[in-house]
Amino acid sequence: MTCADSSTIASCDAMLCLQGQGVVKGFAIGRAVVMSAAALEVAHYRIQPEDIDAECDRLRNALAEARRELQALVSTLPEDAPRELGALLTVHSMLLGDPMLAQQTCELIAQRQYNAEWALTTQGQILGEQFSAMEDEYLRERGGDIRQVIERVLRVLSGSSALLLSGLDVANLDTADSDVSLIVVARDISPADMLRLRGGRFGAFLTDLGGSTSHTAILARSMNVPAVVGLGHVRALVRDGDMLIADGAAGMVLVNPSQAILAEYRRRQAQFLDKRAELALLRDAPAVTLDGIHIGLHANIELPEEAEQALNAGADGIGLFRSEFLFMGRSELPGEEEQYQAYASVVKMMAGRPVTIRTLDLGSDKTLDGEITVATNPALGQRAIRYCLANPEIFGAQLRALLRASLHGHVRILIPMISDMREVYATRQAIDGACRELDARGQAYARNIALGAMVEVPAIAIAIDPFIENLDFLSIGTNDLIQYTLAIDRGDNDVADLYDPMHPAVLRLIAHTINAGERAGKPVAVCGEMAGDASVTRMLLGLGLKEFSMHPQQLLDVKKEIRRAHSNDLRVKVASALNRAERIDLAVLSG
Repeated sequence: MTCADSSTIASCDAMLCLQGQGVVKGFAIGRAVVMSAAALEVAHYRIQPEDIDAECDRLRNALAEARRELQALVSTLPEDAPRELGALLTVHSMLLGDPMLAQQTCELIAQRQYNAEWALTTQGQILGEQFSAMEDEYLRERGGDIRQVIERVLRVLSGSSALLLSGLDVANLDTADSDVSLIVVARDISPADMLRLRGGRFGAFLTDLGGSTSHTAILARSMNVPAVVGLGHVRALVRDGDMLIADGAAGMVLVNPSQAILAEYRRRQAQFLDKRAELALLRDAPAVTLDGIHIGLHANIELPEEAEQALNAGADGIGLFRSEFLFMGRSELPGEEEQYQAYASVVKMMAGRPVTIRTLDLGSDKTLDGEITVATNPALGQRAIRYCLANPEIFGAQLRALLRASLHGHVRILIPMISDMREVYATRQAIDGACRELDARGQAYARNIALGAMVEVPAIAIAIDPFIENLDFLSIGTNDLIQYTLAIDRGDNDVADLYDPMHPAVLRLIAHTINAGERAGKPVAVCGEMAGDASVTRMLLGLGLKEFSMHPQQLLDVKKEIRRAHSNDLRVKVASALNRAERIDLAVLSG
């Protein structure tokens, strides 16, 4: 039973089937609790010219009050709260303190004579459209931060900043019937609201908005709660008390299913829990194939706090630390010291295990002063390493922070979007310059830090030899490599079905890169979505891959496949298919 796409609503036996994006695997069966949208239902009216100053004061007071609320939440976080919440609440607090938000909204009040609520929602729509137009998925999702802080201010303006769940008293959730799981249904869920919800027995989170890098997804992963995002209109279609089934793996939600379907999903839920318990036994088992090949399993993280989750999953190290989280959703870029503290915390937590930190992967669609611009084609513009080399002060601060953090453990620097050897040389020069500055200060750092590059652009994979000779390691970012190789925007629904990880051209580029690494004795990893997909683990082993990096939650599934595979047999089968330019039959590899 599947749903066609995110815009499809199928009717079957009085049941709705909604399709979104699953971001946390697992099944949840329970009653719907719909989060109210009352905060968005605000009055729209024009004010008199003599009331403009007073209306701007009302707005500023609401911004300040909302910020005080968030700061109070940060200062009183309970010990058992997800560690990510503190960082995310701080980001929202900083957004509320951004003078540009108040200034631009007050300009709408003055120029159009809008009341504060109308001006704030209008400014939110303007910012939301600008973020939605961005190419980078992570940046697009940061538009959700703007939306969530505006909703919080609207609550203050309306006189109620409480979390509104229709038909439910959040404060008394623990007295509810303990045999019935509750599933939150919302337009979106802010970090502050997630904190308010944490005390309840929620089985899943379902939202209209969001993607794999939205805060709902990040926090649900940290809480290990099934979640489906990007459902489109789930909040409008579901009523309080509706029976729901949430399938976090398939990204599917069933509304008011029959008893037969409920029984089937209860069986699947029990099987899933048994499987997770079985997989947990593999945590400390070595990732070794049947023919004795040792495979490195590393974790991808977005926040420093996720390092602990990586350790709990048995990761051999951090294969990809996306440093963008420090730079997103704020009016002021982080300085060297703030970055150092963040990187050092992860390095210390990993206690000698390798920590691969990717330098800033920022696109040309966001400028330094926070003003949003949209390039003609941001995916092909001044992004990632191109952006960093064009902004040496930003790049230098990050490199100095990385070098200083290296004193606490094993740090590797990863450069994204490399396409030309000149970028490699320029990066090494920038690192040398950062070393000289630290030497002049008398600040210590580890010498000879490994430098690697992301293989995301077909050019580097095709002409791999000079890159592998001048770098210490490579990491294949399959998401962008597939996109650039096939000329397909994976975020465009009109062509998303053409996004094909198993395309022979893509697999040949991956194989070519891995083989070059083997010849040079340099490690090559895959850190894109393919690495965490257990259904293609055997195929990647057949391509010769010996280092995987994925979200911690996916690690044990992949380890199980590795321990059941014979690497050399797979290499023969995969090489034969590639030589004939055939599509690889995954079913054959699993036999």
